[in-house]
Amino acid sequence: MEKTLRLKVEIRQQTGSKAAAKVRKNGQIPAVVYGHKQEPVAISLDAHNFVEGLHHGHRLMDVQIDKSFDPAQDGKPQKVIVKDLQYDHLGKDIIHADLMRVDITETITVTVPIELKGIAKGTEEGGIIEGHTDHLEIECKVTDIPESIVVSVKDMNVGDALHARDIELPDGLKRVSDPEMLMVTCSLLAAAKTTEQLEEEAPVAPEVISEAEKAKAEEETSPKQSE
Repeated sequence: MEKTLRLKVEIRQQTGSKAAAKVRKNGQIPAVVYGHKQEPVAISLDAHNFVEGLHHGHRLMDVQIDKSFDPAQDGKPQKVIVKDLQYDHLGKDIIHADLMRVDITETITVTVPIELKGIAKGTEEGGIIEGHTDHLEIECKVTDIPESIVVSVKDMNVGDALHARDIELPDGLKRVSDPEMLMVTCSLLAAAKTTEQLEEEAPVAPEVISEAEKAKAEEETSPKQSE
C-alpha cells in the first residue's frame, strides 16, 4: 500500500516570482493544491520534510492547511498526490510542486519510475544494457501507487529488446503507455577506432586537375612544329 506523508502547510498570501523566491529563501517550497472541482490553493511546504518524504518513496500525502491562515479551510487533511515537480536550472533543487486532490477509492493515471535489476546474460558476450526510458505510465488505485516498477534484465542476450508490453506489472496495475514503447536493449559496444584507423579507412579523394594545368600538360606532350 502507498505510504502517506502528513504535512502541515501555510497559505501563500502573495504569488508571483518575487514572492516565490522569498518563500524558498525561508526554507519552504511554493506549491499549489488543485482538483476535485475545488478552487486551487497556493501554499508553501517545508522543503526539508517534503524532499525527505519524496526520497523515502512517498507519493500520497495528507496536506493540512492551518485555519489561522485561511478561515475558509476546515483544517481537515486533504489527500493529494504529487502531480508535477519543477526544478532549478541545474536540475537539483525543487522550486515548485503541483499537488492534486484525490480520493483513496478512485483510480488514477500516474507516471512511475523504472528500476533495472540483474546482470544480463549478454554482458558475457560484450553486450551492454541501455535504458531508453526511465518511466512507465500506469493506471491504479491511489493506495496502490508503487514507488517504482522493477524490470529484470538478467535473461537478456545481445540483440534483445524489451518493450512496454513485455513489462510484467503487479496485480492492480494497468499499463497506459504505448505497448510498443522501447524500454531496454542489450547490444554490443562498438570498438573505438583510432584516428589513424579512420584515416586508413577513408576513401582517397581523386586528384583535381585545373583546366590551366591540363592545357599545359597537353602542350608539353604535343610534338613541336619547326619554324
